Order: sequence, then structure tokens, then C-alpha cells
Amino acid sequence: MKEAMFWEKAEEQRVRCGLCRFRCLIVEGQRGICGVRENRGGVLYTLVYGQSVAENSDPIEKKPLFHFHPGSLSFSVATVGCNFRCLHCQNYQISQVPRDYRQALAGHPLSPQDIVRRARESGCRSIAYTYTEPTIFFEYAYDTAVLAHREGLKNVFVTNGYTTPEALGAIAPFLDAANVDLKGFSEQFYREVVGATLDGVLETLREYHRLGIWLEVTTLLIPGRNDRAGELRKLAAFIADELGADTPWHVTAFYPTYKLMDVPPTPPETLHKARKIGHEAGLRYVYTGNIPGEQGESTFCPGCGDRVIERRGFRLGRMSLEQGRCKACATLIAGVGL
Repeated sequence: MKEAMFWEKAEEQRVRCGLCRFRCLIVEGQRGICGVRENRGGVLYTLVYGQSVAENSDPIEKKPLFHFHPGSLSFSVATVGCNFRCLHCQNYQISQVPRDYRQALAGHPLSPQDIVRRARESGCRSIAYTYTEPTIFFEYAYDTAVLAHREGLKNVFVTNGYTTPEALGAIAPFLDAANVDLKGFSEQFYREVVGATLDGVLETLREYHRLGIWLEVTTLLIPGRNDRAGELRKLAAFIADELGADTPWHVTAFYPTYKLMDVPPTPPETLHKARKIGHEAGLRYVYTGNIPGEQGESTFCPGCGDRVIERRGFRLGRMSLEQGRCKACATLIAGVGL
């Protein structure tokens, strides 16, 4: 247990958490929405510091980050808990433990120093804070990120995009890239399926862009929930207009899980439609995911159309790049470490 960052005292021994955009007002003995930050005696504590629930060496493409040191490994780590309650959560067994199972918080001791050491020993180029929501284990991620940068490692957030500007600003000097889930483009979807607000995510995305952190966006398309063409056009236009046409957009297929077992998988045609919509909005890099073997996994030069990075699932094939430029026409391909 460790005292939390980003909180202030309120009246009657309550505390106001300032880590995510819910800004929970927490009474004595209770926890915030995330289930892992608790008010004890008028002091807010994080209950998951140094308590890893999962760690693996993953391809960076799995995050997914396609324009950030492609072909490298990223040491991935998580704790239990999340500030969202997505009905389609793929990692609900660890993200929703505090809410669904009401059991002691799981995890095993793994210090920031151990994470950095294991990342280096595994030949990883970066550390990814992922699987659940890195915002809710911010102190753990922050201390690890500072150490990682000293050792020449990069840091990556895979996040739902609900961090407050003050928290994001604090870790920004050590945060090199992020993949942010933009889960839909309607307040109704965010309210009913996610338990948050669309506007809060959009503001966080703008903040990432303002801070200059390399950014990629993912949208999981759920049949009948967030896959209407009009909604996708608005979403793609937001990325192009406010985050930039070079921002990669990953549109991925849904498979029944957690509390949406009655919803069918996403048809490939829906992903093809979304990819076309993204290109029509002016986005230069739009990818399809969760359906292996699709042409939409590869990177194509926006200048001449040549395939510059071939992908098959999470594995790279032929690369046609020289110092980050297309070998065929010398167009600069947006990204970091290409």
C-alpha cells in the first residue's frame, strides 16, 4: 500500500481523487470507481502498487502500435482494476475483480526495478502498461517509467483515455507512445456500454496530441452498437481534423465476451467499410484487426501506394523502408523508430 498521487482533502475526512476524469469524492473507508484507491483516515492510498497481475513480452504490434518501433518487443505489465465497466471487456477476469468478485485484490510482488530488469533481459525495446487500465495504477507505472527512461527503454500506455490533464502532464516526459481506445462516437454508447463519457475521452485525446506523445487510436466495432456509418464518419473526421491525418486508426473485430455474449462477431465487411470511411476522411493509415490475413494489417505508402511494412498477424514480413521513407518514392512514413 502506498499513498496515492493526485488527491486532495475534502470536508468530513472525504478525499477528492484527481487521477482520472471521474474525480471521485471518496468517503472514509471506501474506494473510488476503480476499486483500487481507498480513503484510509482521510488519506488516499493505492492498493495495487508493486502488485503485478500479468506480465509478458509482447510484440509491439499487439498493443496495437504499428508505427512505433515496428518488430520490437514490449514488456507488458498490469494490475487488477479499471475505472470503466465495459460490457465487452476482454480482460474482465482481472480488470473487473474489485467490482465483480469482491475478493482480495490479486497480484504478486514485482517492483519497478524488477520490471525494468526483466524488460532488458527479455530484449524488449519498451515497457507497456496494458491489459487493464494504466491510469488506475499510475504511481506504479510512473515510478517504472522514470527508471525505464534512465535505462534507455521506452514507455507505452494502452489506455481508455480518461486520465486527467494534470496526471498525464506529469508522466508525459517519460511516456513515448500510447494507443487510446476511442470506443465509439456517441454519448449514449459510452454511457450504456462503457460507463463513462465520450467528451472526457475526446479531451484526453486532444491532450495527448498537444503533449506530442506518439498516438494511435483503436475502435472495436460491435454490431448494432457503434458500427453505424454516420457515427464512424464523425469518429474518423475527429481523428483527421483534431489529431492529424498521420494518426493511425485501428478498427478491430468484436467477438462475444463478458456481458455481450448475445451479440454476434463483427463481419469482415464492417471492417472494410470502416477502413474505407477512414481513408475518405483523409486518414493515411487505417488498419483492420482481429481478422488475420487481411490486407488491412499492412502499412501502405500514402504517396505511391507501395506496401512498406507487410504484416501477418503480429509478425512482420517484407519491409520497404529506408530511414523511415518509402524506398519506392521517398515519402516519409509517419511514426517513431521506423
